[in-house]
Amino acid sequence: MTGITGIIQTVPAARRDDCIQSMIQPMCHDPACESGHCAFEQRGISIGWVSSPQSFAGPLPVWNENRTVCLIFAGEEFSACDQVAELKQKGHACPRVDSSVLVHLYEEHGPKFVEDLNGWFSGLLVDLRADKAILFNDRYGFGRVYFHESPDGLYFSSEAKSLLAVLPALRRIDQRGLAEFFSVGCVLQNRTLFEGISLLPPGSLWTFQRDGRIDRRRYFSPATWEQQEPLGAAEYGVRLREVFGRIVPRYLRSSEQVAMSLTGGLDSRTVLAWAR
Repeated sequence: MTGITGIIQTVPAARRDDCIQSMIQPMCHDPACESGHCAFEQRGISIGWVSSPQSFAGPLPVWNENRTVCLIFAGEEFSACDQVAELKQKGHACPRVDSSVLVHLYEEHGPKFVEDLNGWFSGLLVDLRADKAILFNDRYGFGRVYFHESPDGLYFSSEAKSLLAVLPALRRIDQRGLAEFFSVGCVLQNRTLFEGISLLPPGSLWTFQRDGRIDRRRYFSPATWEQQEPLGAAEYGVRLREVFGRIVPRYLRSSEQVAMSLTGGLDSRTVLAWAR
């Protein structure tokens, strides 16, 4: 399992480093995974990670050629393999199909690069040229990012346990969240079971400026797809075959083993038919 954790803004550097070590530890579930951390002291950023070298995240951190853009990434992304040839034509070095490709997509398209990604993921990108950092996740928020804001900075992590490890005052159950969990099976409105800990909204693209300003933008809304014109039966069948034939093979390109949950329903049989 991969994950990221970090602190941004005004926390003193010495304390950030101590905290990051403590925040990484709760995410180390698999001895085969690697962990590490790095800091951008002048920008008030410390970040840690847990990753598998064989996963899409790959060895971290990843940089562009002149080491002005750095990315810490967690999760999976399935469209990068289709971008490599074009990036190489534009002069980018892409020796591997992993999260390093995303750095070059950012160089070409800026923050809009996340709009075309396909997968479940979260990441922090540090642009030393523009003196800013960008925290983002996938459009449905499957790549969870828990965060807590305090006067001394923003703490974030793929797992809430990391925040609880360094912020013991947050170890309090949120009564409303607990009631929602028992009523509907989840906590609503990007809250969590803990007071003071929230979830990064799905499709987030938060930009941290050096002066402390945070641009809390969302690059995707489900309404974008929900409000599309409906397709007729014939056109729907044609489009479905085209999309499945184009998308499903991406999910089978992996250096790790690929598994599928079989429900016995139409969805599983359809996917397996296209995979064959």
